[in-house]
Amino acid sequence: MSWLPLGVLVLAQIGYPLTDGVARARLVVVIVLLGCAASVTHAVVTRGRRAGLALVAITAGGGLAIEILGVHTGFPFGAYAYSDALGPRLAGVPLVVPLAWTWMAWPAWLASLRLTPLLAPVALAAWDLFLDPQMVAEGYWRWADPAPALPGVPDVPVSNYLGWLAVAALMMLGLAATTGRAVRQDAPMYAMYLWTCASGVLAHAVFLGLPWSALWGGLAMGGVAIPLVLCGR
Repeated sequence: MSWLPLGVLVLAQIGYPLTDGVARARLVVVIVLLGCAASVTHAVVTRGRRAGLALVAITAGGGLAIEILGVHTGFPFGAYAYSDALGPRLAGVPLVVPLAWTWMAWPAWLASLRLTPLLAPVALAAWDLFLDPQMVAEGYWRWADPAPALPGVPDVPVSNYLGWLAVAALMMLGLAATTGRAVRQDAPMYAMYLWTCASGVLAHAVFLGLPWSALWGGLAMGGVAIPLVLCGR
């Protein structure tokens, strides 16, 4: 698979700290669409149309279902609500949100597949240690009661991360049953995972004023990213 989709995604993400307000919210939507398209395209090219459809059904379909459940019941993430900033919503959930699950579920699955599939839920849930603090800081969603929370990240409850881990485990079980083994063409998705980790640390620590989420996200996602780099040597 071509590296071009990843390059376009990286350029879009570099623009994030350079924008604000409505422009930043629109850029978030563009970034998610690009990431989702890159992951689905890679799945189809390397494993066939059936694998691509399975990826979308499990992660986007499953992500939408669990987000609707979460918004209306508080399970499994805690009680939260989305703002109008991220565009059209279905049952209270912005339509772009389930596509974010698809975007990162695929590189997280392939990264863990190269190491050990047992890491797969952690590989995906670790990303949320960057994602939620950043999006809450922008006002895209909020929790009714964010306690207890991680030190330095007071606006996101620990229950959210535990919910992510549980949902990620279910999604990865689905991908394990439908997408086969690692192949040589998976390198762009490894790079996407590594870039997401490194850029998350840099952006949070330097540009977004979120040093604690830089620390927590770097520790969690780095626990997969660093072995992935060492495995490739």
